[in-house]
Amino acid sequence: MSTLLIYALFVVAGIAAGGAYSMYKVNKIFAGVLAAIAVLAVAGGILRLIG
Repeated sequence: MSTLLIYALFVVAGIAAGGAYSMYKVNKIFAGVLAAIAVLAVAGGILRLIG
C-alpha cells in the first residue's frame, strides 16, 4: 500500500508540474499554486521513500 501511495504522490507531482508550466502564461497565481502542490507532493513522496 505504501508503494502505491508513493507512486500516486509522484504522479500528482508530475501532473501539477505540467499544469503549472502550461498555466504560467495564462494565470501566474494559479501556476504558482500548482507548482507549490507539485513541490509538496514530491516532498511527501521522498519522505515516504526514506521514512
